[in-house]
Amino acid sequence: MVYKTLPNGAFEQLDKRRQKAIVMLFEDELSDEQIAKAVNRSRTTLSTWKKEKVFQQAMQEYRHIVVDDFVPDAIKELKKLVLSSKSDMVKFQSVMAILNLSGYGTIEENPEITQAKIRKLTAEADIAEVHAKRELSGEQNSSINVNIVIPEQEDNNGE
Repeated sequence: MVYKTLPNGAFEQLDKRRQKAIVMLFEDELSDEQIAKAVNRSRTTLSTWKKEKVFQQAMQEYRHIVVDDFVPDAIKELKKLVLSSKSDMVKFQSVMAILNLSGYGTIEENPEITQAKIRKLTAEADIAEVHAKRELSGEQNSSINVNIVIPEQEDNNGE
């Protein structure tokens, strides 16, 4: 087998059995028992390998190399969703994914804040729908004011 790896990286430091185990673990199609059998080792040995620092580094390295090929296309697709989606929720989730990937967002955002943002987007979509219906029916466009409060996210000290 030929694997994508970094020259002189952690993956390259491992023997062929460990390399094969990493690839099979990444593919996530077999149980640990089946992977151990495929590399002619026991399940206990595979478990021991998985605890080794160089094995963990090699797994991370392999994952990054394989996944990096897809990142530009994934970001392009997210950008298309942001620009062309009719759903505010899809746009919001796409924007958040792009921000998270680029380091500007937070992957572990407070669930209460996320729910508040979703409620705000839903309310804005409902208001836009009312405006659109009024325009179509020829009604005078009266103003609708809605104040939506999004709770501030606490810092690590709970302040």
